[in-house]
Amino acid sequence: MRVALFVPCYVDQFYPQVAVATLELLEKLGVEVHVPSNQTCCGQPMANAGFASSTEGCDTNFFKNFEGFDYIVGPTGSCILHLKEHHPSEKIRSSVYEICEFLVDVLKVKSLSANFPHKIGLHQSCHGQRGLRLSSMTELNEAPFSKLAQLLDLVKGVEYVYPERADECCGFGGTFCVTEEAVSVRMGQDRVESHLKNEIEFIVGGDTSCLMHMEGILKRQGSKVQVKHIVEILNHA
Repeated sequence: MRVALFVPCYVDQFYPQVAVATLELLEKLGVEVHVPSNQTCCGQPMANAGFASSTEGCDTNFFKNFEGFDYIVGPTGSCILHLKEHHPSEKIRSSVYEICEFLVDVLKVKSLSANFPHKIGLHQSCHGQRGLRLSSMTELNEAPFSKLAQLLDLVKGVEYVYPERADECCGFGGTFCVTEEAVSVRMGQDRVESHLKNEIEFIVGGDTSCLMHMEGILKRQGSKVQVKHIVEILNHA
């Protein structure tokens, strides 16, 4: 099994520790991981802004970097979903996985050496639920499930709780947070408030964009609550 690590732009620029944790975790699990050095943006920002025709360069470069691998794994669901749905290569679309999806569905991880003795609020991003099917959603009559929670159950000491209306959007929404700033901020404030009611120490999720949005709100409120990507918890010794 040859696995390539895809590092999205804002993980590389703002949360490099998430990429490092993803690499370390996969290697702990015995995976041969490669990090293509010429990888760049997946093209999602242009597509979200209505300029899908401008992603050709990104698509071509992504294919050149990742075509030779069995699996492409990344720690950001929104970018992964974009690639699954919009990359012109069927080979890329069928081999790209979000990290929790990969751990549960491909590696079928049953044990971890992680230890994180803290109370956390679990945030399940919209695209993760409705696009990648990482968890159930309340608008469907289905048995509840969460691949993120399934992995957190393997971590010693952690206590995770859901906010009220567990599958409500945090308001980030990619370019939505720019084009509809006031609505986006208010949605984020509501989401943060619902987490804080549970007296948590961290807000944890699978997408750094959502976490970045809520982290900004927490900092402006002077809160001591921090955000962490779930791989930082799963990799925490």
